[in-house]
Amino acid sequence: MKVEVRKSELPEVEADLAVVGIHEGEALPAAVAAAPGADDAKGCFKHLATVHPGAPARVLAVGLGKREQAEPERLRVAAALAAKEAGRLEARSLAWALPESADDAAAVAALVTGTILASYRFDRFRAADPEAPARLESLTVLGPAEVAGAAEAARVCAEAQNLARDLQATPANVATPAFLAARAEEIAAGAQSVGAEVLGPREISAKGMGGLVAVSQGSAVEPRLIVLRYAGGGSGPTLGLVGKGVTFDTGGISIKPGAGMQEMKMDMSGAAAVLEAVAAIAELGLEIDLLAVVPATENMPSGTAIKPGDVITQYNGVTVEVNNTDAEGRLILADALAYAVELGAERLLDIATLTGAVTIALGSTYAAVVSNDDALAGEVLAAGEETGELTWRLPLHPEFKELMKGTVADLSNLAAKRKAGTITAASFLEEFVGETPWAHVDIAGVAWDVGREYTGNDANGFGVRLLVDLARRLAAA
Repeated sequence: MKVEVRKSELPEVEADLAVVGIHEGEALPAAVAAAPGADDAKGCFKHLATVHPGAPARVLAVGLGKREQAEPERLRVAAALAAKEAGRLEARSLAWALPESADDAAAVAALVTGTILASYRFDRFRAADPEAPARLESLTVLGPAEVAGAAEAARVCAEAQNLARDLQATPANVATPAFLAARAEEIAAGAQSVGAEVLGPREISAKGMGGLVAVSQGSAVEPRLIVLRYAGGGSGPTLGLVGKGVTFDTGGISIKPGAGMQEMKMDMSGAAAVLEAVAAIAELGLEIDLLAVVPATENMPSGTAIKPGDVITQYNGVTVEVNNTDAEGRLILADALAYAVELGAERLLDIATLTGAVTIALGSTYAAVVSNDDALAGEVLAAGEETGELTWRLPLHPEFKELMKGTVADLSNLAAKRKAGTITAASFLEEFVGETPWAHVDIAGVAWDVGREYTGNDANGFGVRLLVDLARRLAAA
């Protein structure tokens, strides 16, 4: 979508639809206050009314709620509502009058983000429909030139999030591990600062990545281990990002129930977030050195699949009893985390649709964060508050580690007792990062079926903006 910032007045707007925000108890701008339909405008949050001042022809008044409750999230929602109304009216161009705010940069970023995300449609596999509603092609924000940089950064991040949604929504017979690898190579080809390396099954096996080998061995589709490096410079430590890339998860021999299994094409949501975050970070030119590691595989049942009770050896030499083949994500992440440390990650974050338990704990409002480092955890939490991709920290404790001890191997991939499932999974992963500052983000409850106005109930690309903002914070530290 084309995004620009222009210092113009409402009567000068040439867009198909202009939008103004109004707080409770406050009046519409003078240019439209006396126009037909103005009496219908109300400041209560999410209220919509169309005003016809003549110049411009149509102005949508969006209720922003109480001024004292103003925040970027409300502007993202308001922008999403306006974008949807623009679609209903078949508008191709939209102009927003930037609401008064204590932080104009944050306000413009929220408007751009909400507009682009709410305008998303995934129709790759649909027949061409001549009656399909028009797509919104441009957004103009009426505001000072000083916020143009914030608007452009928001555009880059929102477009990257929509690309992550494309990866999530693409069915598993298309979005295979090789497909993710091809996307990584495309990202590298499009940016001089990014390099890509892809390992196939022979290289993965030769390196002793027992978790990725074990999970992939039940599938006819070959695994990939994807590495992206971004050389952004800066003087800070190298940031490592690891994304779970299970392109379809049946559960393996410990097979999942059939109802809703089609959603398991999105068990690579962490990988999608990492890949597209790297692309956005490179486009923004953030001054940070970064490496990303994505283990990609299917998890299928077959005569060659790993069995409950089997013992494997992970990349760092730790042995694991695979007591449930549906706890596969931690096995491939373990190899990837250890490999990222070996490649030089000095701060490390993994992001994964890892446990159903996180949805029980936090619903679809917060992703869980578990970390061995208070400073890094604080940066992740702050990035979540800034972007609206909210996170909540859960604790680590030696007693959780005890639950993950094996009986015939060093570790078990699933605790014998149904206690603190999200935390015990993270405790398992901690065994593979050594002393490296590390944070784990479990997005199983927030990667789809969330229902926010700007992302809906389908794939939402959660994590892209979170990771980009985290990289920006660490680059500035």
